[in-house]
Amino acid sequence: MDGSMPAASVSQPRSGARSGARSGARTGARPRGKRAGAADPVLGARVRWDRVGRIALLVVMGVLVYLYVSTGMRMFSTWRQSHSDRASVATLRHEHQALISEREALGRRGTLEVEARSLNMRRPGEQAYVIRGLPND
Repeated sequence: MDGSMPAASVSQPRSGARSGARSGARTGARPRGKRAGAADPVLGARVRWDRVGRIALLVVMGVLVYLYVSTGMRMFSTWRQSHSDRASVATLRHEHQALISEREALGRRGTLEVEARSLNMRRPGEQAYVIRGLPND
């Protein structure tokens, strides 16, 4: 052996510890009836870092979930708005083409005269005649 205690003394318990165990006295234990940390100022000031860490982790996870959900909602809203804007742009392009073709039609001399006559307009010096009693009148 390396010079430590003899094997016989290791296996035999001390007489004081044996008599204390039989008498029911508890060494190093808190008295019964008291809650942990209730009256002991040292135990009451002890921080449970495992619980603090879990709560902090839950708070961080909650914030991350909120950020992901709010970002997802904004992305979905932007996607819907883009589809609405595309539909509006298509409608405006169609209207623009209709206006261009109407402008070209009105720029021709024959169309302008037909539109003016439909509004009962006449040229200067032109005699206007009103005929009544026709079959389609």
